[in-house]
Amino acid sequence: MLIAGPNLTIDRTLAIDELRPGEVLRFDSVVVTPGGKGLNVARAARALGHPAVLVSLLPGRTGEAAAALIADEGIELHAIPYHGELRSSAIIQERGGRTTVLNEPGPPVGEADWAAYERMVGERLGAHGVLVCSGSVPPGSPPDAYGRLARLAEAAGVTSLVDAAGETLVGALGAAPSLVTPNLAEAEGALGRARGAQAVLSAEDARPRALAAAEALVHQGARSVVVTADAEGAAVLAAGAPAEWIPAPRVAEVRNPIGAGDVFASALAAALERGEPLALAARAGVAAAAASVESPTAGVLDPERMRALVEAIPRG
Repeated sequence: MLIAGPNLTIDRTLAIDELRPGEVLRFDSVVVTPGGKGLNVARAARALGHPAVLVSLLPGRTGEAAAALIADEGIELHAIPYHGELRSSAIIQERGGRTTVLNEPGPPVGEADWAAYERMVGERLGAHGVLVCSGSVPPGSPPDAYGRLARLAEAAGVTSLVDAAGETLVGALGAAPSLVTPNLAEAEGALGRARGAQAVLSAEDARPRALAAAEALVHQGARSVVVTADAEGAAVLAAGAPAEWIPAPRVAEVRNPIGAGDVFASALAAALERGEPLALAARAGVAAAAASVESPTAGVLDPERMRALVEAIPRG
């Protein structure tokens, strides 16, 4: 698969007993790694043994350092250098299980930067069956940034999967992407519904809301939609076909929920690239996401655990 993940970051995963705003606090530990949704997709693909190439924008000296760390992980990265320095993200994990994520926007890009990025993606499409457009885009990117990439994929006969939120997702819908995979909060936010800013934590009404959001996104232009709903499962809908609900398997312990959506998108894309139908591919994605939350590191999963969880998902 080819992964368009333009907005890399340096992740600082910080452990603390309790986050108390307004106080001077000391963290118990810190782990520094390169990050970003596109990179998490690539990590999951590597864990699954599926070939993947990541294409990113890479600002400044900190970007060069992140590229070296990504190379150390064995992930193939192609990048466009530009001005500024790479953004950072703080992932604060409290002992009680709550996680808070603070994301910087990244330095702005100019028209020439984005045009070069599009060319780099377009030149690599022919070697892949699926293009995954993952995560946020830097300030200054075109409003239809992922829509433009989806059109390139369509012209090359490549499936486009857009996993984004907010205006980035809205801007992609006009290009009729092959598939969009927002979570429920992202889907409702893109549709202008009041609940869109709320996290979905196994809400009792998650299933009907996700199914309704999937139908609305198809009406907005997406050819197929999967809306994930945290620990409840995912709604799957292709234009002209009946909707399907895939319940999530239960896991014993949630160690780190960050990156579960990226792992879902990666496993889904890998299955699609192997030629599996959407519903079966989505089952693989749901199981992979469930396996990933058992790992302390975002984007990491045990393939054997994923396969066991696929079998634990009820059929029909």
